[in-house]
Amino acid sequence: MRPMKWRQLGEILVRDKGVPQEVVRQALREQEESSLRLGEILREKGETSDVVLAEALAIQSGMEYVAEPRVKTSALHLLTTVPISYAKENLAIPLEIDGQTIRLAVADPGNNRILNDLSVMTGCRIIPCLAEPDKLMQAINQGYETLSGGGDNSISDIAQEDLDIDQQIHTADLLDTSDEAPIIRFVNGLLTQAYRQRASDIHIEPFESEVIVRYRVDGVLYEIQRPPLGALANIVSRIKIMANLDIAEKRLPQDGRFSIKIAGKQADVRVSTLPTAYGERVVLRLLDKSSALLGLEDIGVDTQMLPQIEKMIHKTHGIILVTGPTGAGKTTTLYSALSAINSREQNIITVEDPIEYQLPGVGQIQVNPKINLTFAQGLRSILRQDPDIIMVGEIRDSETAKIAVQAALTGHLVFSTLHTNDSAGALARLVEMGVEPFLAASALIGVLAQRLVRRVCPHCRISYRPEEQILRQLFENHDIPGNATFYRGRGCSHCMQVGYLGRTGLYELLEVTDPIRHLVTGNADASTIRQQAIKMGMRPLRQAGLEKVLRGETTVEEVLRVTQEEV
Repeated sequence: MRPMKWRQLGEILVRDKGVPQEVVRQALREQEESSLRLGEILREKGETSDVVLAEALAIQSGMEYVAEPRVKTSALHLLTTVPISYAKENLAIPLEIDGQTIRLAVADPGNNRILNDLSVMTGCRIIPCLAEPDKLMQAINQGYETLSGGGDNSISDIAQEDLDIDQQIHTADLLDTSDEAPIIRFVNGLLTQAYRQRASDIHIEPFESEVIVRYRVDGVLYEIQRPPLGALANIVSRIKIMANLDIAEKRLPQDGRFSIKIAGKQADVRVSTLPTAYGERVVLRLLDKSSALLGLEDIGVDTQMLPQIEKMIHKTHGIILVTGPTGAGKTTTLYSALSAINSREQNIITVEDPIEYQLPGVGQIQVNPKINLTFAQGLRSILRQDPDIIMVGEIRDSETAKIAVQAALTGHLVFSTLHTNDSAGALARLVEMGVEPFLAASALIGVLAQRLVRRVCPHCRISYRPEEQILRQLFENHDIPGNATFYRGRGCSHCMQVGYLGRTGLYELLEVTDPIRHLVTGNADASTIRQQAIKMGMRPLRQAGLEKVLRGETTVEEVLRVTQEEV
């Protein structure tokens, strides 16, 4: 909705809003060297206010400016169509409806996605108007608070909705199911919004007087909404039907899965239910089947470490282990390594739980304990398939560890993961699991420990100075460079106001050389092995984090959060 004659924002600020021309010119020069918008630079410098900026954007886009956005009572029912997390992410909210026309307040005049989405969901014509981001956030909070208190809330009606348990689940796109019953719309809305916000998990948690829905985004849980407690049974039943679980069984945990299509993209959803004192708790894990596999350089492996890893993964035999806690991205790293060496000349077979990505040309086996297809049993079967390269999703027990080591010693390249805090701990852990020290020392090529840290949002990145005490924790014995600049995210619509967008990896690579093998054979503890590896040039996780902080990729606080075991 642009006016006939398009005007630059800087020109409007100078001519219509009285911002000095030299101030705008300086901001434009700074904009060439940063990813910030002109308005964000001027606001940070204190040269303009949110009000002036919003008014100027309204002039530029030809939209009406709304100083005090408020949701009219007659439009409250529209909020049941738009999850609150989606409204906050896009900083947009319906203000009123007149027949088949909805007046929508937005903060970004260029965000056409919310206009298209709302038009599809409601079948109405959307007229956008402009408001300040802070005022919009207040309107969103007030609107949804009013909605949850009663009135026209179809989510509240879920508790009384009769659920058709015989309804067939088909693979239609969830965005095209706006005419379904409220219970179905609610669950579809949870899945759709989780997918859009890059959530890896959805948690539905019942308590004594409420139900809380949370998304895990970039490794951190965020509360999204609180549906009525009376709706819990129907929400859980709907999810169980989709996952082909027993809706009558509420006393035992159940696991299942189903596939969905969202915005034309296929995703797998793993479902886990757990009975608690106040009802069944449900966790859904979302796996995007359409997402492209990332290369080693794309997941955060730096240029200094990359040649070492590439040398290891091109060896003909031995074990390469990736270690770290649950959710540290170990499986993604293994997939990246396999895709780097995947070729028609190699026979690659994996045994996984679950199969998270489809690898072209690779044989992938899904663990199934119900029929005794464990990691150990799968590994035994793989060895009869003449493999060159084997990936074992996780070494969980002594039997799997011993078979993996024997496979490595008999001419196979084996990739796997272990749950240990650091790379040195993996060597000691194998011995604890019953592998003879001399066999472990002979079989191991290297161990890669890793953590995931959240990236600073590039859309709202600003410089700041962390507290001296926190800096000292990270830098320890290192000098803080005098010209060091530290960045954090201020919070914007792109990152759901949290200041982080996406994640990158921190890596600690222990190459198993002769001195390390000598220590392992002599039953040295993990601390001794670690000290020797550092003497030989191993860069600890916290050191890797420090370098990413100095490059502006993440924050001091984030690195300390994920490396707090290190002393």
